[in-house]
Amino acid sequence: MLERLFPTLSRFRLAVQLLMLVVTVYGSVFVGSYMADKISNALPALSCAYDQMNGGYCVLIPTQHILHHRIGEAMVRAQQLTLTMVLPLLMSFAVFFAFFFVLGKAFCGWICPLGTLQEVLGRVGRRFGFGLRRLSADDLGRTERVRPVKWLILLGLVFLLPLLTGLGVTPHALGNPYCDVCPARIATTLLTGSTEQFAVPIDDNVKFVLGATANFLFGFIVLAALTVRQPFCRICPLLAFNSLAQRLSPMRLVKTRHDNCGKCSICTDACPMDIPEISREEGRKAYSEDCTLCGRCAEYCPQDGTIQLKWGPFSLFSSSRAYYKARVAGELPDGTVKPIKFVRAAGKAAGTDA
Repeated sequence: MLERLFPTLSRFRLAVQLLMLVVTVYGSVFVGSYMADKISNALPALSCAYDQMNGGYCVLIPTQHILHHRIGEAMVRAQQLTLTMVLPLLMSFAVFFAFFFVLGKAFCGWICPLGTLQEVLGRVGRRFGFGLRRLSADDLGRTERVRPVKWLILLGLVFLLPLLTGLGVTPHALGNPYCDVCPARIATTLLTGSTEQFAVPIDDNVKFVLGATANFLFGFIVLAALTVRQPFCRICPLLAFNSLAQRLSPMRLVKTRHDNCGKCSICTDACPMDIPEISREEGRKAYSEDCTLCGRCAEYCPQDGTIQLKWGPFSLFSSSRAYYKARVAGELPDGTVKPIKFVRAAGKAAGTDA
């Protein structure tokens, strides 16, 4: 039944992405705001807390708030760290890991609304003939050099500044700096019809800089996504956050060595994150911290059983030559869709010529 509805893994993933986009952006419309808040406040995906209609928001906002309002302020008052201060943070992480255990980093590749929007924009860009730009087009080291950025954002904007604000070292406006510049805040709220998050505060210099940065980053991501696959995912702090625990989840990609590995590099071409290790390495080394478990490398590997998407001992999808041939007939590994060719029937053409 699934094969008739979704002939390819990518189409099935797109259907899941679009469904989860509705859930994460408009979820409270269906279950109510109270239930949406109780279901989760620590999703491993960029579901924005500023979206008043969402079905649960990402773990970064409670992390910043707890560091700012609880741990930081408690430390500056010289109060002893007790369970009443640490427990909320532990509960946020517990919810995060409970969700993460089930799907692992597939939250990034299958559920994150900002990731879905970037993929949709990429499809639009290729439909309208925008040229695809890859970070690793000339130098495979480019992708690797970008990777530290997401860790710097996670450590600086998500952890350090909120804690320093709670300690009274930095201004109150820096209590949740990452959310103030996150493009998901603007993107998902726009989908609900609200333009409130576009407004840039002018009564506070710090808030003004953060708001202006958010608008610039949002515009840049929208334009960049037309020609570069998943531009924000490459520097997303939640991707870094998820990678800290990626080995704890049974959901994973498994690659075995083949004689052609490192020669064709089709799996790297297919990867939206341009991960060079996929074609060069095997086992865990083949999948870096940037992997979102989208499964495109398995779809476009032309060798039987070389790359598998697995949950524990169960194989959910395995590469095969037959699937690869059918896949490239309609879409190339880099996501370029082959144009439809209109050919007149031979008999009709002959009659016309006569």
